[in-house]
Amino acid sequence: MGMITYTIDNKLYINVTNKCTNSCIFCIRNTEKGLGSEYDLWLEKDPTPEEILLEIKDPQKYDEIVFCGYGEPLIRLDVVIEVAKKLKEITSVPLRVNTNGHASYIHKKNVPQLLSNLIDRISISLNAPNKERYNEICRPFSEDIYDYVIEFIKESKKYIKEVWVSCVDIISKEEIEECKKIAQKLGVNFKLRAYEE
Repeated sequence: MGMITYTIDNKLYINVTNKCTNSCIFCIRNTEKGLGSEYDLWLEKDPTPEEILLEIKDPQKYDEIVFCGYGEPLIRLDVVIEVAKKLKEITSVPLRVNTNGHASYIHKKNVPQLLSNLIDRISISLNAPNKERYNEICRPFSEDIYDYVIEFIKESKKYIKEVWVSCVDIISKEEIEECKKIAQKLGVNFKLRAYEE
């Protein structure tokens, strides 16, 4: 059984699922070491909300609690919402979701609205300045998903206090600048992530 939670820099990460709607060329899952030998994140089965909450002994001691995983956490939207609701009852620590922004399309619901007042920060992987490059880099399950990612960012801005858009630095400097401009135009924060081989 893989790790359901792990800590890096006093942030608690919740490994919600291994399932993902992208198959990114830079994905940590494709590297030999992944997150390193001390982190076994391959889950034999997706954890229940109860199993996740049992792992979080003292939520108040962390700087931040992050829903992420070796996959896309919002595939399991109901679990994220249930755990976030419980955590909000017992801690003031900020809650963050790391996502690829596909959730509203997958669930046919306005997911950022559903996360309102539960999730304090959201980090959305953009990774490309246009649909063609996104399809090359992220190899998504649908060739038209890029437009929905942009829409997801716009909706997140309405409902979540702090919105970040991120890119991995495997793309060109010009493309990174274009992604920054997209973030600025949408009125959200931008973060460049380092690719780790």
